[in-house]
Amino acid sequence: MRAAMILTLLAAVLFPRLDFAFGGAPKALKLERAFPVGNRHGAVVELSHLRARDKARHGRRLDSVDGVVDFPVDGTYDPYLIGLYFTRVQLGTPPKEFYVQIDTGSDVLWVTCSGCSGCPHTSGLNIPLGFYNSGSSSTASLVACTDAKCSLGMQSSDSGCSISTNQCSYSFQYGDGSGTSGYYVSDLLNLMTVVGGSEISNVSASIVFGCSTLQTGDLTKSDRAVDGIFGFGQQDMSVISQLASEGVAPRAFSHCLKGSDGGGGILVLGEIVEPNMVYSPLVPSQPHYNVNLQSISVNGQILPIDPAVFATSGNQGTIIDSGTTLAYLAEEAYDVFVQTISDAVAQSVRPMLNKGNICYKITASLNAIFPQVSFNFAGDASMILKPEDYLLQQNSIGGSPVWCVGFQKIQGQGVTILGDLVLKDKIVVYDLAGQRIGWATYDCSSSVNVSTATSTGQSEYVNTGQLSRGDALQNVPYGLAASSVLTLLIRSLFL
Repeated sequence: MRAAMILTLLAAVLFPRLDFAFGGAPKALKLERAFPVGNRHGAVVELSHLRARDKARHGRRLDSVDGVVDFPVDGTYDPYLIGLYFTRVQLGTPPKEFYVQIDTGSDVLWVTCSGCSGCPHTSGLNIPLGFYNSGSSSTASLVACTDAKCSLGMQSSDSGCSISTNQCSYSFQYGDGSGTSGYYVSDLLNLMTVVGGSEISNVSASIVFGCSTLQTGDLTKSDRAVDGIFGFGQQDMSVISQLASEGVAPRAFSHCLKGSDGGGGILVLGEIVEPNMVYSPLVPSQPHYNVNLQSISVNGQILPIDPAVFATSGNQGTIIDSGTTLAYLAEEAYDVFVQTISDAVAQSVRPMLNKGNICYKITASLNAIFPQVSFNFAGDASMILKPEDYLLQQNSIGGSPVWCVGFQKIQGQGVTILGDLVLKDKIVVYDLAGQRIGWATYDCSSSVNVSTATSTGQSEYVNTGQLSRGDALQNVPYGLAASSVLTLLIRSLFL
């Protein structure tokens, strides 16, 4: 992630089972949404709290192997609770386990290191926090200034170089006032491979990641602390890019986030195959996943919004970001959008203000009252939103639920961000090699197919029901059910 560019953007923003086919054998990470302890079902989280959470998250914006690499799952996803996605990764020799946040808005995998200043030692997520020590790993090596990976980081203004030590360092300063700095390390990412649902073997891949020695701001807080961040961005320092450059993994990943209270879903490296997928091209040369939103329709009628409001220019544009809880519309689009929704339901419900949010007291079926919304993108690709995709239930009055507009207004900045509120219950494919993003409405508790051509030009299909979940769930906090699993599957062969 280009630090300077993200700082400018963030300052402008309100801040805030499985069946799959792979070319070759897949590897898997599992992850899911988590929330601070004490906030559980029935608890009401104010939209202002979610906006604050989004603000912070916007700021942080091998050889081929056979089998499925199965990572244990922790936490749970709940769209009404302030949470994050995280998984466990094992680094070094002997391997040590770390909990890392999944973040599509940044590029580098980094973990806290021994002697880190300002790094939390406990977490409100009920997970043990650890510290990486390169001196305790027999396969670790520091990244020198002359290393090509250091040059990649320097190109994006993330890396620096200590002349006296010839050591490649980094410093990320974020728009929410937080930051991290440290140095780059090369070490093994250790993976457990499950073959045929029974045979288990261990494999590893050498990657470069950050070793954090200083953290400031929100990163120092313990309420939702993890050991680091796993960046899923497009830049060359991301783990995805590193594995892809070595021919280990495709330059593509997909997710399907379950919207119910049980949460969970799927996140895969590779493309989920679904007949109803539509694709829109990525705007080139952007640090984020920018797409060309052309118009918004309500009940089939295009709203009178100038398409230039959504255009990518400088730090303006439309961003798809699974790291954002809510969704955000540029000011010129927001007012028209909300007014049109209110007009469409005027004979059934009246809007009311609830702590600054536009809300509606519902006495009938939500889908029977509220209209269907369509976001229309370049490439003739429309994203259909049900009422649950633009409204959030906040509380109840007299036994009747109150639903509020989940979209928030970004004033005077020309920025639109489509977060989890919109992306849930959909397959979303990030095809970086093809420079496009695709989506399809989907039941994310169902199985999926992931297909990538092998070197022979054929697709191989693997039943992901082979993944052994019993062991992975034995130590999961909160007594999670299998339906809450959010899996990250990594394909091991790439054309």
